[in-house]
Amino acid sequence: MIVILLAGAAFGGGLFLVWRGLFPPRPSLAAAIAELRHLPEPAPVVTPEPEGGTAAHFGGPIARLLTRAGADWLVPRRLRPDLAITGRSIERHLAEQVALGVFGVLVVPLAAAVLLLGGVHLPLALPIWAALCCGAAGFLLPDLGVHGEAAQRRRDFRHALSSYLDLVVVALAGGAGVETALSDAASIGHGWAFEYLRQALDSSRLSRATPWAVLGQLGEELGIGELSELASSIALAGTEGARVRSSLGAKAMSLRVHELTDAESAEQASTEKMSLPVVLLFAGFLCFIAFPAVERVLTGF
Repeated sequence: MIVILLAGAAFGGGLFLVWRGLFPPRPSLAAAIAELRHLPEPAPVVTPEPEGGTAAHFGGPIARLLTRAGADWLVPRRLRPDLAITGRSIERHLAEQVALGVFGVLVVPLAAAVLLLGGVHLPLALPIWAALCCGAAGFLLPDLGVHGEAAQRRRDFRHALSSYLDLVVVALAGGAGVETALSDAASIGHGWAFEYLRQALDSSRLSRATPWAVLGQLGEELGIGELSELASSIALAGTEGARVRSSLGAKAMSLRVHELTDAESAEQASTEKMSLPVVLLFAGFLCFIAFPAVERVLTGF
């Protein structure tokens, strides 16, 4: 019965998608006028990598179909900064989710078939629910990996940003202007963080936008609030003529203090985690020593 219901739901969903693809709904007049008056969003500063691993290769065709059908909502908006800082596109992430989800759905029937060949008979509902759970877990697994990688890359970017601010302060002290100091400091550094900064400054020159505006946009795309605050501070120097060198130096110092505090807290957490194995080892050693005496007392009665 459950198989029939799932097959009917899949068939009905397929018919609905085909109908929406052949006869898309027409927007209302108010929505069309609002779309004409809507200003286009600025082009992203960071260009994601289109290619991925094996999972993205197998799930790519399905992900492209979902993207064309407007299924970008499957990737939540709060995950977009994590994808941007890790250099992944929405389509690539969706392809990985689809591939791992399909793998999770298929691995359970294969395991059930192997058990059936071995003489183990399982209820029909058990493999179905296990396949659905494994498929959902496989679909959500790339999100966890992206969150962890994005957190590490944000820490690396903040470390590079403090060095970048020091270079900007040195250039400003040498008599360079704000835009020149930003460009020269970005051209000196190495690594992916400085490459992102150089892309932002190159984009500002090509689009004739101010560097601080593009740096603020980069901070919003990557989810790094310190970069947005830096753009606001530099905007005061570029538009109001404020002396920004001392504030940038203080910002670099605060970033280093923040990094040092995070490193100390991480070391303390690691130390606390290591105390549990030591306690368990000590408890096992005590049991090993006390076992002969306890065994002799118990057998003496």
